[in-house]
Amino acid sequence: MAQSRLEKIGTIFTRVQGLLRGGAMKPEDKPIWFDVYAAFPPKLEPRFDRPAPEIPVRQIFYAEDVVRAKLHKENRPQETISLFDNRRSTQSQQFVQIYQDLKGQGALDEQRIYETALDLLAEQRQQARLEATPEESLPEQDEESKSQLLSDFKEAVVSQQTTSSPAPPAPKGKKEANVGINIDSLFKD
Repeated sequence: MAQSRLEKIGTIFTRVQGLLRGGAMKPEDKPIWFDVYAAFPPKLEPRFDRPAPEIPVRQIFYAEDVVRAKLHKENRPQETISLFDNRRSTQSQQFVQIYQDLKGQGALDEQRIYETALDLLAEQRQQARLEATPEESLPEQDEESKSQLLSDFKEAVVSQQTTSSPAPPAPKGKKEANVGINIDSLFKD
């Protein structure tokens, strides 16, 4: 039974058991789950021909899912999302937060809350654009990574200057563009 690769013949437990009995698998190589399965076998053996239980799959929806779906259906997302940035909340997260705050006040109907939340989100984004400086819009890097990048660049320039041969003369009427840095060599380790 252990020699068969057909899943219809035996279970994985009986196959491993046959390999251990036959000496094809050393006892120290047996899987971690083998002893646990032997001590606590399942009530029903996991075979290929056992019918799957007819359990209905429940739909999981949160209250904000409907609002978020409506937002994405009616409005195109106007941002890029960085999965590395955990500090900033996304546009849809901000919208849902505003929507829930307005709904908590309970003074408006659903459509009016949605429209007001859109207006408030647009104001927030406009205000954030006005307050942002060019340095804040770039991802922050610590000083160590900046100095590491700078030193790597300097090393690449020095090594490029020592190993490169002089550039051929430029054609007449054109300025000589002596760049001296090979970008490909920057990324080699």
